[in-house]
Amino acid sequence: MSDDSRGDDFRQTLETFENQHPGRDYTIEIVCPEFTSVCPKTGQPDFGVLTIRYVPEALCVELKSLKFYLQRFRNEGIFYENVTNRILDDLIAVLGPRRMTLVAAFTARGGITTTVTASSESGT
Repeated sequence: MSDDSRGDDFRQTLETFENQHPGRDYTIEIVCPEFTSVCPKTGQPDFGVLTIRYVPEALCVELKSLKFYLQRFRNEGIFYENVTNRILDDLIAVLGPRRMTLVAAFTARGGITTTVTASSESGT
């Protein structure tokens, strides 16, 4: 299965609901403290805290579907940088937000911590 088809399959897990205040800029912040994926080099689990901040346009993400979407990465061998950008791309594709930032703060491995931040304005 190619990365693109896997991405579409993962993306289909995300559900939305209508933004009830489309004329106002407001920020939604979602913190996911139990994110897990797998290091593609070592096969060891990676743990991190994801913080998603976005200003919605027409749609908002439904939280239960977001939880199920993120759980799909538990067995996915993927680098920190790639998973951060892939999640951001999927959320942008589904929601079309005015602005979105994803901060992925991974726990220490070998005495090194990594935080990856990816942002987008107007769905770009």
